[in-house]
Amino acid sequence: MPALSSAEPSAEAVQALVIVDIQTAFVTGDEAAPASEQLLVNLNDLLDRARQSGALVVHLQNDGPSSAVDEPGTAGWELYFQAAESPREVVIRKLKDDGFDGTRLDEVLRQHGVDRVCVVGVMSEMCVLATARAALERKFGVVMPHDGHATFDIGPAPGAMEGVPAALASRVAEWALGDEVEIIAYTTDVQFDPVSR
Repeated sequence: MPALSSAEPSAEAVQALVIVDIQTAFVTGDEAAPASEQLLVNLNDLLDRARQSGALVVHLQNDGPSSAVDEPGTAGWELYFQAAESPREVVIRKLKDDGFDGTRLDEVLRQHGVDRVCVVGVMSEMCVLATARAALERKFGVVMPHDGHATFDIGPAPGAMEGVPAALASRVAEWALGDEVEIIAYTTDVQFDPVSR
């Protein structure tokens, strides 16, 4: 099972940053996921470093159903970080939790010669987990910084006494990925290499 490493940064750099669903509905306002303010600070720095290094940046943008907070075209659907769209920075819209399912994410990563990705965003136990797992299944190395993803508190199940605080839900999502994923403590420990093409 994945341990939380904070002693040393990852020895092997990643060539791509995959930012999952950092859309205004989920990270701003009264309905934002807990800890969103710090998450946005962490991801802003990570995004800046990825761009400066020449790594590939992929913004995944969820298209929610009609009347959802992330319904396409609504303010909540908009990406929080404006994408600097270029050959090395792309926006990929998706309809499912798994960012690979029905999208060109796999094709884009392989076109750029990527073999290791850093996956961050919201929600930890849903789209982040599903996208990270799908990347592992496709034989990409996956790095997940613990302070690079977040979710909401989970309410109690019927008949249960207590819910699950957001921070615990995020940690369980990491644990659920098994020992193939590399969990590191901080986004500042993520190292980038430029893409080869």
